[in-house]
Formats: sequence, structure tokens, C-alpha cells
Amino acid sequence: MLPGSVEWPAEFADRYRREGYWLGTGLGELLRPWARTDPSRTAVVSGARRHSYAELDAWADRLAAGLSALGLGPGDRVVLQLPNSPEFVAVCVALFRIGVVPVLALPAHRRNEITYLCAHTEAKAYVAVDTYHRFDYRSLAREVRAAVPTLKHVVVAGEAEEFIALADLATAQRPAREERASASSAQVPAAVTAPDPGEVAFFLLSGGTTGLPKLIPRTHDDYAYQLRETASAMGFDERGVYLACLPIAHNAALGCPGVLGALWAGGRVVLAGSPSPDEVFPLIAREGVTLTTLMPSFLKLWSEMAPVLEADLSGLVVEVGGARLSPQDAALVGPALGCTLTRWFGMAEGVLSFTRLDDSEDVRVTTEGHPLSPADEFRVVDEDDRDVAPGQEGQLLVRGPCTLRGYYRAPEYNARTFTEDGFLRTGDLVRRTPEGRLVVTGRMRDVVNRAGEKVPAEEVEGFLAAHPRVRDAAVVGLPDPVLGERTCAVVVPEGQPPTLAEVREFLIGQGLAEYKLPDRVETSSVLPRTTLGKLDKRALRAALAQPG
Repeated sequence: MLPGSVEWPAEFADRYRREGYWLGTGLGELLRPWARTDPSRTAVVSGARRHSYAELDAWADRLAAGLSALGLGPGDRVVLQLPNSPEFVAVCVALFRIGVVPVLALPAHRRNEITYLCAHTEAKAYVAVDTYHRFDYRSLAREVRAAVPTLKHVVVAGEAEEFIALADLATAQRPAREERASASSAQVPAAVTAPDPGEVAFFLLSGGTTGLPKLIPRTHDDYAYQLRETASAMGFDERGVYLACLPIAHNAALGCPGVLGALWAGGRVVLAGSPSPDEVFPLIAREGVTLTTLMPSFLKLWSEMAPVLEADLSGLVVEVGGARLSPQDAALVGPALGCTLTRWFGMAEGVLSFTRLDDSEDVRVTTEGHPLSPADEFRVVDEDDRDVAPGQEGQLLVRGPCTLRGYYRAPEYNARTFTEDGFLRTGDLVRRTPEGRLVVTGRMRDVVNRAGEKVPAEEVEGFLAAHPRVRDAAVVGLPDPVLGERTCAVVVPEGQPPTLAEVREFLIGQGLAEYKLPDRVETSSVLPRTTLGKLDKRALRAALAQPG
């Protein structure tokens, strides 16, 4: 396995293969079967662009050849930062085919995160778009390349300026007809062999609570199983149409079953830039979307706008997760939108639990259902790792065929985060119903869950402490009806207190991603502390909740 990654113990790996969870199929095989048997079938729709399976398969092969020509080979890492686009899909599949490991960054990440990801993985290349949402990623690339010695290549989708244009990596002659696209497999360098299915296929990023994100190695075997099983559970097959309106660098929209699972099943993927109703409702109607993934913060907006825009969502299944959803709000989805709701609890680390389509409405409204796999082992424990009685609240521990055994190059963190027998300490507080279904009740860790994006409080506090007019700072999450939680920074000022605008401008200048910026800034002469001298964030939240 890739050095720095943690393998499943042989006894577990053997069992997962023997029992049919891991089938030994690489993710590079995505697109191949349908490109050969039904080449004109539509694979991806993005605005006015429509790509067939044959076209997308051939494009991925040409990109694989172009990336290999740059000297990229098995085990090399490439930081991939693209918005929802056909280019994202084509580049990912191309990298899977030659055994290069993409590190999936979010479009919202900036200098701080991208420099870290490139340096931590010793990435040889960085792939980005030219501009997106008025931000120029080429300027970011110049800063990152100057800071990371291993970074040899910058590839840009769009106007590349001094960098390598993505289009130039795929300049091989296209087949005259789509039906001949299967012959494009000759474009993949003959010396490149398919990667070991037990090898790391790509890295997802954790929603970590401290510092910069930890890297989550997902293997071909474990992720292929996740794609197959989630597609099956959602009844998604070649007739299905999946709408990706959340960032597809996230596990939720990538593989639950998401974009990759839809392509594995032979369905159609419709890419959107956001979950905004005025963008996605017309797509749902035009393309006959059957499945999508949404954060709770957008459910209310969809419910309010559906009658205004006369949207018919009656044939749609909506997977909702990533943040707390109250049973009251969940119960309104069916009457307001006319669609079918499934509740999900998930982590990029491979932990998934969700309600099934044949569950009763009460189950789908009040629980996060059953684990993804029969081989998943869920424990609910107290602070001493002792199993609590059924129905009692405790921390969730998990191990299974999709759940990682260790973060990449993080031995000290792994020693704290995993039990000796390989269970991941999720940091989530849960309870189990008498039927064994999961109910998520809260978090143990210091993180703000803002519209599904995890904001590590300690990281933001560290940057705030560097502000010349901030002596001390604390970051907490406060309830918000739209975002789920909003980020509040409480600062002890040094002289004139900085305004919210000044704080946000300072943090942007430090290279912090926009979604980590505070939504609110309050001042205090002192921050509350526990008897041990630690920040008392419970007292701080209580004080902020008081009127006036």
C-alpha cells in the first residue's frame, strides 16, 4: 500500500474479499462497460454540454496518456481542485487508470489549504480551473508552486497562461464515430498496468476539528463497494439520473452513490454549480432527475421555492445529511416537496448509515437508519470506551470494509483516534433504537458544522490570534435556521476592536478558505475558562444566547 497509509489487517481484508464486499475491480474501469455496450448513452450533462459514455471514456484515455507523458506514474500524488464539471470526472478517471492518486480539494480552498495539501502529499502536479466565482486559481498556483519544491507541473482547465492547458493533454485524434471510442484504450501507455485494487485510489479530506484537514486514503476496493451498495440501496440503475448540486469533491456527492456511483451503474449525471432552486429545479424537470444529495440548510429554501417556481419533485429521492436535521423539519419534506426523503449520517472516512426507501415514514424522519454494510461494526461507548446500554447516548466507534484504518502520514493522530483493535473514534454522539437504527444526537469535538462544511475552531482561532488587534479569541457555532450553525468569533481586543469586515479581510489575506470565515464577531474583556484553565465554550455559547 502507498507508504504513509494504513492497511486493513490481513484477517479483515481476507474476510471482506471472501464475503464479496471487495471484488478486485479498479475505479479506472468506470465508463468502460457502457462505452462498449451502449456508446451513445449520455453519461454527463453540464449546461449545454452533453458527453456520451464513449466520448467521456475516450477523453479519459487521452488525458491518461497526456498525464503519463508528464512523467506521472503509479503512486504519485496530484492535487485536484476543479468545480463541478466534466473535466473533474475525466481527470479523475484518467488518474485512476494510471495509478496516480488525486487529492480532492474543494473549490473554496485557498493558499493555506492548497499549499499544505501539496506539501504534505509531496504532490508532483496541481490541476485547477482558470477562474471560478471571480477567483483566479492561476495566481494561487504561482504562490503554491513557489512554496512546494516537489510541485513540477500546474495544469489548468481553461486559459492556462504560462501553465499547461488541460486541453493540450488530450490532443490525440478523436475517433471518427462514438462507436469506435472503445479503440481509444490504445491511448493509455502500454507500459502502464492497472493499479492493485487494494491500493489507494484517491484522497478525501476530513472535516477535522484541529488544524488543517487530515487525508483519508480510499482504496479502489473499498470505494467500489461503497458505490455499488449505495446505488443498490437507492434503487439507482442505468435508468437513474443523478443531480450533483453539492461539490463533487465531497464524499456525499462523489460516491453515495453520487457521480461515480451513477456512472458505475450506467446512469446519467447532471452537474450543477449550486443547490439554488432557480438553477436546479429546471434541471430536475428537463433531465428527469431521480436522485440528488442535499444539506439540511437547503431543504427549507427548496420547500419555500417549489410552489413559487411550480417545481414538480414527485419522482425525486433526496438524500439529506451532513448536518443535524430535526424530525420536525424532516416531516415537512414530503408534504412540501412531494419527494422521498432518506436521512444519512456519513463521513468521508467511510462511515455511512442511512434510511432505506422501504423504511416507514417515521423511521425516515426520526433516525439515520442502518449501517451501509452488514460487515460494519458500530459500537456506542462512554468516555472509557465501555459499551453503553441500548438507547443510551455515547460516542460512536466504527470499523468495516469502507472505514479507513488510519489517516495518511498521521501516526500520532491515528494513535489517539483509533482504538487498539482498529475502531475509528468518530467524535459523534449517538444512540441506537431497539431495532438497531442510529440516531445522531451531537458532536464531541470542537467543530462548527456550517451548511455541511466542517469549520475547525482551533484552526480559525490560531489565525485570529495573529491579528494585531486581537489578544485572545474563541470560535463557536451558534444555531442558525438556514446554515444549521453559523460561525461566531469572540475576541478579546488589543485596543480598538476589529470589525467583522476587518476580521474577514485579515483571514482572507492569511489564505483561509472563505467557508471558514466568521459570520459574526463579538468582543469580550475576558474569555470564560474552566477550573483547569481551558476555554469554557459551553459557558460562552450560553452567554451569546442571552438577549442583549
